Amino acid sequence: MSDLVVGLDVGTNKICTIVGEVRPDDIFVVGAGIEPSRGMKKGIVNDIGQLTAAISASVHKAERSSGYDISRAFVSVAGNHIASISSRGMVGITGTRGVNRDDLDKAMDAARAIAIPHNREVLHVVPRSYSLDGQDRVRSPLGMHGFRLELEAHIITASSTCLANLEQAVEAAGVYVDRFILNPLASGHVVLTPEEREMGVVVVDIGGGTTDLAIFIEGTVWHAAVIPVGGDHVTNDITHWMRVPFEQAEIVKIQHGHAQRKAVNMMETFLVQPFGEGMPTEVQRSGLAEIIEMRVIEIFELVQREIKRSGYDGLLRAGMVLTGGSSQLPGIREVAEQTLDMPVRVAKPERLTGLADALRSPAYSTSVGLLGLGLEMDTVHPEQPNGHSAFSGAKIGNLLGGFLKRLLPDAGVD
Repeated sequence: MSDLVVGLDVGTNKICTIVGEVRPDDIFVVGAGIEPSRGMKKGIVNDIGQLTAAISASVHKAERSSGYDISRAFVSVAGNHIASISSRGMVGITGTRGVNRDDLDKAMDAARAIAIPHNREVLHVVPRSYSLDGQDRVRSPLGMHGFRLELEAHIITASSTCLANLEQAVEAAGVYVDRFILNPLASGHVVLTPEEREMGVVVVDIGGGTTDLAIFIEGTVWHAAVIPVGGDHVTNDITHWMRVPFEQAEIVKIQHGHAQRKAVNMMETFLVQPFGEGMPTEVQRSGLAEIIEMRVIEIFELVQREIKRSGYDGLLRAGMVLTGGSSQLPGIREVAEQTLDMPVRVAKPERLTGLADALRSPAYSTSVGLLGLGLEMDTVHPEQPNGHSAFSGAKIGNLLGGFLKRLLPDAGVD
């Protein structure tokens, strides 16, 4: 087995470490470690010590299940500190050799050289399209002849402080951060079809602390954003309404929750034990659904506002692809369709083989997407200096470029 990749998804509710091989037709999962998250809130570190301990536990589980030692990984990042802008870069083409890879890299560097505040850094530079001597919408100018190459790129930036704190927590757990990858880009890599990317689609990943979205048009990313509201806000609403602990409210949401009040039988009830030592209370399921529906509608209204702010709301012919742990809530797809007035489907990672049974869920779209997207970025764009957007790669196996680490089985190693 070669070209093993490690993805480390650091979320608000869970930490998932996956070791896998990205193959042409599938992702072969060698091992995985899933651990409840501690020390993260809305995608931002609030306790480095607790987060480090949780990451260590997840990594050790993945090491035991895979039989490999893990020392570096692609790491997910989210939080409302994420921002994105558009930029253009231009480079002159000399001679008659046509456009080569060096010209593309120079155009990328020119687009990347934008003025940003000192407390922010570039996370991703995503090419949208090229223009060669005034010919617009060139997908791949490699080998084409011309004198002036222009690149239109989408640049995603993040708070330097937030990245530094997350990096410190990961590296304190003994794992080197090869690259940070934005959550919705990773999710989109495994849940979107080529047709959806081409026609125009928004992928929305509803996690515990955040709702992450990315707009794909003409095959690439045109806009990305993170909204600091997620499934935990639904659980908190249930906590206040029922006067129960958060953990119990989460169980109630999973077992009895529904995002549409009209879809629930008005006579259906269940028992719940509130705070104190009193008797269990009988609760109407329709009342629970009403509480959930109000918060879910708010989440999709915030998504709609962000889509309109991007200016691309009229270009999403393929509608929305919904994923993430909270996308499993019954009725949430119908609420999304009604609120945004567009087609919606709920998606999970596909084409998984190996030890993948536990990962075939929308909750692990980002986790699985880190493997394929990270390897693709590393192959297409070698390491770039300065900043966490350096494409260095968390591959283990045959040399494909960038920083590599061979995973050696624990057994039989001196």
